[in-house]
Amino acid sequence: METKPLIYFLCTGNSCRSQIAEGFAKYYGGEKFKVFSAGIESHSVNPTAIQVMAEVGIDISNQTSDLIDENILTKSDYVITLCGDANDKCPVTPPGVNREHWNLPDPAKSSGNEKEIIETFRMVRDAIKEEVMDLLKRSSPTE
Repeated sequence: METKPLIYFLCTGNSCRSQIAEGFAKYYGGEKFKVFSAGIESHSVNPTAIQVMAEVGIDISNQTSDLIDENILTKSDYVITLCGDANDKCPVTPPGVNREHWNLPDPAKSSGNEKEIIETFRMVRDAIKEEVMDLLKRSSPTE
């Protein structure tokens, strides 16, 4: 039996960007891929990330914020870092692991009024969706 390729999204706190990426990858690629996310630190899933994903019909409210798991990391086919801190501090990945870095702004650090902050979250969400869709398209296992 062939196993599904494993995608591991990493970010500093595993609260926003990596959670959004995990949500999109599970929603659009869950039948073909195993998908996990983690962080160098473990924070809770950001409520605004949950809100902007619900706006596009994806529920990430039951996802958990986890620390990087060496076992998952070494079994990953794809390791995607979504912030510079995770890219710099991520443990060394074994040979053969496809590692990518998507340098995206942290929406949790956005400033302004509530409307401006939510717009930043939406902008980052949409950028992550594009990256995830591209990854799934080019990495999809052949039938």
